[in-house]
Amino acid sequence: MVVFLLVLVVVLALLGAVHWYVWRRLVRDVTAPGGLARRLGTALVVVLPLLSLAALVSSRAGAPFPVQQAVAWPGFLWLAVLLYLVLALLVGEAVRPLLLARTRRRASAREAGSPPEAVTRAGSPEPEAASVPEAAALEPEAASVPETAVPDPEAPPEPPAADVSRRLFVARVVGGSAAAVALGTVGYGTYGVLRGPRVKRVTVPLAKIPRAAHGYRIAVVSDIHLGPILRRAHTQRIVDTINATQPDLIAVVGDLVDGTVENLGPAAEPLARLRARHGSFFVTGNHEYFSGADAWVDHVRELGLHPLRNARVEVPAGFDLAGVDDVAGESEGHGPDFVRALGDRDRARAAVLLAHQPVVIDDAVRHGVDLQLSGHTHGGQLWPGNYLAELANPTVAGLERYGDTQLYVSRGAGAWGPPVRVGAPSDITIVELASKQA
Repeated sequence: MVVFLLVLVVVLALLGAVHWYVWRRLVRDVTAPGGLARRLGTALVVVLPLLSLAALVSSRAGAPFPVQQAVAWPGFLWLAVLLYLVLALLVGEAVRPLLLARTRRRASAREAGSPPEAVTRAGSPEPEAASVPEAAALEPEAASVPETAVPDPEAPPEPPAADVSRRLFVARVVGGSAAAVALGTVGYGTYGVLRGPRVKRVTVPLAKIPRAAHGYRIAVVSDIHLGPILRRAHTQRIVDTINATQPDLIAVVGDLVDGTVENLGPAAEPLARLRARHGSFFVTGNHEYFSGADAWVDHVRELGLHPLRNARVEVPAGFDLAGVDDVAGESEGHGPDFVRALGDRDRARAAVLLAHQPVVIDDAVRHGVDLQLSGHTHGGQLWPGNYLAELANPTVAGLERYGDTQLYVSRGAGAWGPPVRVGAPSDITIVELASKQA
């Protein structure tokens, strides 16, 4: 508990510091004190992080589903916008002094290019000045100028400067550019998620696959993440995309939902229309254990999917298909059990394993798995998140070999938190098995 509280304090302090920095650069530096723009900007910098915290905790706190939906869009989108605002503003810190120096040089060049006071027109010198006594006689008041001018209290106020000060101008250029970049990036990334995943095709040669299974196609879909934002229409797009590929087998490798069957059951119903020659199979992901895994396993079974909970089936094409529960289930006594799923199988047959997290690859290697199909990483989802994902996962996306076992990691078909992807487009992968005997 003490460690959790310390981590919470550090996270909140970091969020506070980041929001203060954003407020300083996008509100204080570019608006007039006490003005409406400053008041509105300050209010947004206070309200938006509160909505983000509400979006993050509302589901686990058991808030009514309409409340979860109400806070999800602004709260989660702000997290994505905040990330790219901060990155753009940090780039702006390097650009800011260059812009200031440029504006100073241009101002100096304008001043240097102004005509001398001693010349009235090009090439014509000013007429000789009158002698001092004559000048004094002509303008007696000008002969003696007071050291300090006293402003006339009845005089109208001086008009505002024609040009914005250099620092204010640069602050607005940098802040406006950062906001445009962040909003444009998040907007395009949101469009990519809501449009739906694209089909990716990968050929995987397996030595033990019989010639009859050459060209066998498995549709791999992971991390659909049905929730307050991604609902039934999202599921329908995925089902339509998968069915259009006419796969031999469909593998749903975890993180189907972020919520209960009561709230999201209708959103999952299109899964009942998945079509494949040898059926559709499902394994749990870590988010199922935040959402009632047992209830979801029962529900997907009702929809026609076959849950593989530390179990194995023989596929008619001539290989074994196994599935293990996610490691997050260990706290509930439902973690991965490789002995139960693979311990007594005939190792002369090829084995394809469905496991949500790539981190179990070492267990797959020890049990003679030929191909492991996983998700979980989202490919990083929001650049530069892929670099953080690399620290926690052996493979973030794509196909890699570990000894005699190959691991394929899908970037997933949905998104967790912000419905945004940058640098990691969503996908449904058609894995085509290739027999070396063909």
